[in-house]
Amino acid sequence: MGEIQKKRLALWRGEPTVKRLERPTRIGRARGLGYKAKQGFCVARVKVGRGARKIPRVAGGRRPRRAGRFFTLAKSRQQVAEEKAAAKHRNMEVLNSYWVGEDGKNTWYEVILADRSHPSVLKDRGTSSAIAAGRGRAFRGMTSAGRKSRGLLHKGKKG
Repeated sequence: MGEIQKKRLALWRGEPTVKRLERPTRIGRARGLGYKAKQGFCVARVKVGRGARKIPRVAGGRRPRRAGRFFTLAKSRQQVAEEKAAAKHRNMEVLNSYWVGEDGKNTWYEVILADRSHPSVLKDRGTSSAIAAGRGRAFRGMTSAGRKSRGLLHKGKKG
């Protein structure tokens, strides 16, 4: 890992879970996924914990096989990051997201958001159709990460 990345991660660890940014860290990747440097568009860096999720220990008797405490989510960390960003910025719609870094404890994604009522976003041909699809794209699995977990990303592939 490069020295710049190590310093970045050290700074990001102390930041809040969802932080709005002035400009993307990976500008080429962001532009490829629909980001535009104009009003109505923004980027948020989201921190997601790594590892299995832990549930409380059950009270009462269970056979040991049913007393498991760790489980893995059915959705990816990237999809969780998109949902966190959508919950924080309720007036905006998630367009896409991309990986920016990870350490032993967390993974960071940058989520591209578009204001669903801003005139410059509504006039934009590339984003207006995605936003017109309805509210809460991230929660309904309509982003790229969501479609991948639902098995819809590759049309010709049979499971």
